[in-house]
Parts: sequence; structure tokens; C-alpha cells
Amino acid sequence: MRKIVVAIAALLLGAMPALAQQQQPPGGRLGTGLPVPRYVSLKTDRVNLREGPSKDHRTAWVFQRAGLPVEIIAEYETWRRIRDSEGTEGWVLHSLLSGRRTALVMPWAKPGEPPISLLDRADAKAGVIAQMQPGVITNVRACDGKWCRVMISMDNARDLDGYVQQEKLWGVYPNEQIE
Repeated sequence: MRKIVVAIAALLLGAMPALAQQQQPPGGRLGTGLPVPRYVSLKTDRVNLREGPSKDHRTAWVFQRAGLPVEIIAEYETWRRIRDSEGTEGWVLHSLLSGRRTALVMPWAKPGEPPISLLDRADAKAGVIAQMQPGVITNVRACDGKWCRVMISMDNARDLDGYVQQEKLWGVYPNEQIE
């Protein structure tokens, strides 16, 4: 009997790293089964960031920018624990998130740094379509691991479509490929 108990304990200890990687919240109830972490975007202009996974928890922050990319770092039933580009974390209801991929242009840039070029092809020597300031939200159309094709919606209803180096975007993982 002791051998069986030791064998079961060894199996459980071996499974612990895999369980930890799932980032289960208390209670052990997972959400969608989709990969965690992953990037998504805010669906609306008003999203309450809560301290815990229910409406009973205090609102710690209110996002007011539809399309803002956020990273899902945990799931609990219909709630998603997210992190923004500044590292702020909290819980939001899944219905306030969209699978649409967006990215922020260099949100870590310091004031006075030069703008980032939106290029007409995936090449550092390509023609410049526009200059993007840090913090601009782009719609991610595709990434090959080094370059992303993005679209920027302009106020005058004319969209800009071009390429930016993937390392200059927050909302896509290094070397991530998106089709």
C-alpha cells in the first residue's frame, strides 16, 4: 500500500509544473481552453477593471479606449485576468473583450523619441507611408515573426495600410506569426 501512495505522490508532483502553467485561479475552474497568455483587445470604450473575478469586486480602473490591446493572463469562468501595456492587471468580463488583434506602437518610448515609420513593404529601406507616434493603436493584419502588416484607421475615413517591425509593437509576441 505504501508503494502505491508513494507512486501517486510522485505522479502528482510531476504534474505540478503543468498545472501551474495553466494559471488556474482559486477554485480550479478554467475558462475557454484557449492558450493563456494571449492577446485580445477591448471591445468597448468603457471597460471596468476589477480586483477580482465578479461584479462584487471593486472597480480598480476604467479603460476608455476601444481597441486597446490587452493580454489575457488567466481565466475564471466568464472572467479574464488581463494586463495592459503598463503592467496594470485586473479582471474583466469576457464579453467586453474581442479576439480582434490590435497592437500599440512602442508604448514604452520616452518623450522626444522619433516617431516610428509605417512602411510600404516589409523592408527597412522601404518607402514611408506615415510616421506613427508612440501609443497609436494599429489593427494587426499579419505578422511573419519580424514584420507586421498593420492598418491604422484615420479620422477622415481613409485607412493607412503598411508594415512595421514587430519588435516595435506591444500586442504581438516576439517571433509570433499571425495570418
